[in-house]
Amino acid sequence: MTILIFILILVCLILAHEFGHFIVAKAFKIRVDEFGIFFPPRIAAFKWGETEYSLNWLPFGGFVRIFGEDGEAESAQKNPSSGAPLTAKDFSASTDTRSFAKKNRWIQAAVIVAGIVFNLVLAWLLLTAGYMYGIQTPVQHEGVGVVQNAQTTIVSVLPGSPVDKAGLMSGDIVTSVITGTSQLESGADAEQIRDFIGAHQDETIGFTVDRSGETIQALARPVDGLVEGKKVVGVELDDVGILKLPIHLALVQGAVLGKNITIQTAQGLVGFFSTIVRGQANFSQVSGPIGITSIGSDAVKAGFIETIVLTALISINLAILNLLPIPGLDGGRLFFIIIEGITKRPISKKIAYGFTLVGFGLLILLMLVASYHDVVRLVHPTI
Repeated sequence: MTILIFILILVCLILAHEFGHFIVAKAFKIRVDEFGIFFPPRIAAFKWGETEYSLNWLPFGGFVRIFGEDGEAESAQKNPSSGAPLTAKDFSASTDTRSFAKKNRWIQAAVIVAGIVFNLVLAWLLLTAGYMYGIQTPVQHEGVGVVQNAQTTIVSVLPGSPVDKAGLMSGDIVTSVITGTSQLESGADAEQIRDFIGAHQDETIGFTVDRSGETIQALARPVDGLVEGKKVVGVELDDVGILKLPIHLALVQGAVLGKNITIQTAQGLVGFFSTIVRGQANFSQVSGPIGITSIGSDAVKAGFIETIVLTALISINLAILNLLPIPGLDGGRLFFIIIEGITKRPISKKIAYGFTLVGFGLLILLMLVASYHDVVRLVHPTI
């Protein structure tokens, strides 16, 4: 059931993205021939007005088929719905201002970028709703509002570190820290715990943490080599509580968090694609449709806030991925529009189709590789 709920959430994200293209095209009086959820082959379809709305089998996204987007010549050959030759009325439409190809480059760019913008706006609204309900936030945070009920929390664990090997995890709340010679008083904040660990670099440190109501104890001894100049156990701590805001402040804080996630996601994607170019990419860390659905299912089980934040994160990822100048994505189409604006002439359809085919091929290959690793992680969770 949780998987079904998350799939419905993904459908909503796709709808938001494609609705952006759809509504802006309609606003500029461009004819939209089809609004499709997922990719063909088709499951079902109906027509309302001049636009056909379809549901398809391949759950890899969605599309809006805009009249004239692929050039006037192709648009004037066949009826978009039936494939039959155009009537005189349809043919005349291919040369009028309702064709995408007839609009100026600024309007074309606005239609292409609209899907990206709608995903970013949706993420902002989701995060705003989250802050109205209450989101876990560090005491020292960018933005507005005061965090309540802060507790010292493990915010990250360095893979392979003593704390990682001891079984502690991100999200654990630290309730006690002790060595063989001393104990830190209860209620210590993150800075005091960091200082305590730094003062006992040559001793084994005992941690008691609360994990969703379960008390867990672990031992970790600081080691060299993880951080230059000192021994560490490999844990990052922060004082984290709940930030709950009224709607006007939630809108502000949602924008702040959305901006930060967008910047971090863009930096991460640039870093990942640079490793691909250098031949050093670690595809095992990339999630495909199976992995995303599994993570989403877990988030739905965890609760409303976890689902809200993950959905916003996926929406931002979808926006940034579509902005990449890769043929087959919105960014690739936008890149072609920019080139056409500079050269003052359309790009050859043969060249555009060739690049788009290659782009789609690379995207499908990346998806298949990511899906392979998703399956491996499901069969062997420790890998």
